[in-house]
Amino acid sequence: MNSSPLIDQLIEAFRCLPGVGPKSAQRMTLHLLERNRNGGRNLSASLSEALEKVGNCPRCRTLTEEPLCRICSSSSRNSKICCVVESPADVFAIEQAGTFRGIYFVLMGHLSPIDGIGPEQLGVGKLLDKVKSEEIEEVIIACNPTVEGDATAYYLAEQLKVNNVLVSRIAHGVPIGGELEFVDGGTLSHAFAGRTRMDNS
Repeated sequence: MNSSPLIDQLIEAFRCLPGVGPKSAQRMTLHLLERNRNGGRNLSASLSEALEKVGNCPRCRTLTEEPLCRICSSSSRNSKICCVVESPADVFAIEQAGTFRGIYFVLMGHLSPIDGIGPEQLGVGKLLDKVKSEEIEEVIIACNPTVEGDATAYYLAEQLKVNNVLVSRIAHGVPIGGELEFVDGGTLSHAFAGRTRMDNS
């Protein structure tokens, strides 16, 4: 592009974000430079501070700048129920739903031998230690319904058997308000496999 090197550099920097292509990166860059330079300064300062200070919670491995994340340090959470997720984004999603009041363990990925990601990289040993030392009664596996997520879930379930803990997995199926004709076959299969009994009353 025949613009200034700094503009090209900023456009290229925005492209590191997921889902942002050349056109989107260009629009973001020009918007900040033309219409919202204060917003750009705030973005730069916030990003710089977050990159400097945010790390992983030593107890659950989610992202935080505090010694313990607010979920792990909260006395109002049920510390006997632990939900295992693949990423901090999953924690955000579940928390926004507002129905789960237990604690978390973040794997930071899923099993992928071809990428060199095994149990050690996912902190499986740390999870097993956590379950034992904190006397957790139920582990809810909330891995994504993908081939890798399924493999990770089955592996974790096998490893957790020795801890004499209840292991469950979140159901995957038809979304609320969804119509069956528009639901893919894989989702329907999960829905049938995870069906629940309806008691007459």
